Amino acid sequence: MSLHRKGRAALVLALVAVVVMAFRVSWNALRDIAGAVGADETAATLYPFVVDGLMALALIATLVLVGRDRTFALRVLGTYTLASLVLNYVHGLVPELHGDTVDWARLADWDPANWALVLLATSLPVGSIYFGSDLVAKVLHHRPAPIPAPVTNAEESTKTESNRSTADLPESAPAPAVATVLRVPDPVAVDFGKSTLPVKPLPASDPVPVAAIERRTVAAEAPRSRRATGRVPEVARSPRPRRTAAQLLDEARRVTAEWPDAKVTAEGIRRTVRTSPANARMLRDTLLAERGKAA
Repeated sequence: MSLHRKGRAALVLALVAVVVMAFRVSWNALRDIAGAVGADETAATLYPFVVDGLMALALIATLVLVGRDRTFALRVLGTYTLASLVLNYVHGLVPELHGDTVDWARLADWDPANWALVLLATSLPVGSIYFGSDLVAKVLHHRPAPIPAPVTNAEESTKTESNRSTADLPESAPAPAVATVLRVPDPVAVDFGKSTLPVKPLPASDPVPVAAIERRTVAAEAPRSRRATGRVPEVARSPRPRRTAAQLLDEARRVTAEWPDAKVTAEGIRRTVRTSPANARMLRDTLLAERGKAA
């Protein structure tokens, strides 16, 4: 681990040394260019720091900023790098700029090219003030996004949260609302051939809380494991014959012939005869009425 850190430190130091030497070479050319466009000795000495120094500032800003601000810093870095390259190239082409004391001189023989180079050389300090101030403001106002803490065991935290009691929860559970109970209309009496008996109306049930209804709904909607079998075609299904009221009554009399009166209930008849609850109640009342008459 220490060897890896030493290697990185050596690489950074070597890079800094190369950048310093490159700045020294560029500093000579930019100083001569500044003297050629009218800068005094002090201004010509500081001129390379204005151009190449902003390049270093833009490079640092690209490592800190993100998004549009990072794109802006990259554009500033590219623009000033290209400008410094052009001025160094012009310094190599014009021999008059290589003297010890550089007086006012032309940067190109062609007038439009000379005007463009002078405009470039004189506008770089003004651009350094504008772009440098903007980059510094962006870096100072930059707020890095917080790094979320890693969740070691998400399942355990979820289970702990679900096992908390009602008193530990931040908000108390609302009181269960009372659902509106709809009355089911009384079923119509069915004539079984011998007697027609009125059907007893269903007793009114107590209101059921909404919470209990929701629990039943969730339990009913819970996925159940089913065997991977295909759906039986309609042709392969055995048709279930429809029984008339007389047939139901005859079958109920036969299966309940040895039953005591206490065992003759609607649920027992429904399971034995396999009919609907309404028909089972009607059969029960009919059979009890017949037994009462016989007694």
